[in-house]
This record gives sequence, structure tokens and C-alpha cells, in this order.
Amino acid sequence: MTCQTYNLFVLSVIMIYYGHTASSLILVQLQDDIAKLKADFNSSHSDVADGGPIIAEKLKNWTERNQKRIILSQIVSMYLEMLANTDKTKPHTKHISEELYTLKNNLPDGVKKVKDIMDLAKLPMNDLRVQLKAANELFSILQKLVNPPSFKRNMSQSQRRCNC
Repeated sequence: MTCQTYNLFVLSVIMIYYGHTASSLILVQLQDDIAKLKADFNSSHSDVADGGPIIAEKLKNWTERNQKRIILSQIVSMYLEMLANTDKTKPHTKHISEELYTLKNNLPDGVKKVKDIMDLAKLPMNDLRVQLKAANELFSILQKLVNPPSFKRNMSQSQRRCNC
């Protein structure tokens, strides 16, 4: 599979998971726009294919729809960041950016979830104050891990049905 095919695949998957209905005409136009973008980046160098795909490969580990929406929101943000450094006067760059912004706006909670994960990764766990707060929260976190949400949902549904 060529890099262009991977780019189109990733963009198609993003559009599907964001609920963006894209006709084949839009995908054909995006494929053409991506080809022009690749020419802008001069991506025909032989080293571009070295090591395989760097983004599409990440989707394999995210299997559930809600999980994919989280990773795809991050991928969209990455593409928008990449395109922010390009010439916006070119119609193909503008069209790709507009499509990506539309997709990003359809799932703002995915971006927030990624930010939450990144914020957690940045916590200085060797800081005494952070350790004290984390220790205070540990039991409630463990409770959430031990008591799956589906069990709580079933309990609340049965309580609503009960006419006691």
C-alpha cells in the first residue's frame, strides 16, 4: 500500500468514525488534494517509506468505536498542526484543513480525553504533594476499577423498573 493510499485510508476512517458522511466525490477530491500536498512536501524520496506507516499503524490497537474516536481526534489534531505550517493560500491545503476542522468539531470530547491522558502522564509522581493527593484518591480509583460501570448501569436500570 502506498503512502497516498495510507493517507486516504486514515482520512476515510477519521471521516467514518466522526460520523461525517463523505460521498465518493469528496474522497476523490481529497485524494487529489493529498497528492498535491505530497508534492508540496516532496514526499517522493525513497526514505519516506522506510519503517512503514507512522500514523495508520496506531489504529490497530484501538478496537472499540469510542476508543477509536479518542485516537482519531488526536490524529486529526496532529494533521491540523502539520497543515498549520503549510501555505494556506493553496486550495488543496485549504480544502484538507477545512475537512479536518469539520471532523474535529464533531468530536470535541475526544480532544479533551486525550488532553486528560497527557495531563496524567505529566503529573510529577515523585512530588510529595502529588503523592499525598494520589494516595487520598487511590481507594476511589480502585473502586471504579473493581466495580465496572456496566454493573452500576444494570443496577440503576433495575431500580428504575422496581415499583417498591
